[in-house]
Amino acid sequence: MTGSIEQGTSQTHGNTHILAFLVRFPRPMEKVWPELTTPEGLARWFTDADELEPRLGGAVTLRGLGSGRITAWDVDRVAEYTVEGGGRIRFHLERHGEDGSTLRFTHEFQGETESEPRWRARFERLIEVVTRRCPRATGPDASR
Repeated sequence: MTGSIEQGTSQTHGNTHILAFLVRFPRPMEKVWPELTTPEGLARWFTDADELEPRLGGAVTLRGLGSGRITAWDVDRVAEYTVEGGGRIRFHLERHGEDGSTLRFTHEFQGETESEPRWRARFERLIEVVTRRCPRATGPDASR
């Protein structure tokens, strides 16, 4: 199984825009989580995190988006970054089958800085990063 990105949805309420995506990975949550929640992981597919304190209320600075706080943090499941000027970015991971995972993504923001095609391209990079960095174990040594 390869990763997939379902059609994104976009809503507008006044000046607030909400983008949502469902992204499926052929790797378990434990392999995807670090790509969403560490400076090194985020830099590989999204943007540099100049500051990231991995805890509820921790500081976060996402280059090109702004600085703010971590407004939701459930280890291995939910990370939500709310940054001034960049809005609220939420990553919610779930198990999908025995070896896969699903990301429910939401970005709530004001203005016209983000777009569905831009996030789709980011998620294509994320799938590639996760798949390349975490090859599926096969063969006689797979259970080790």
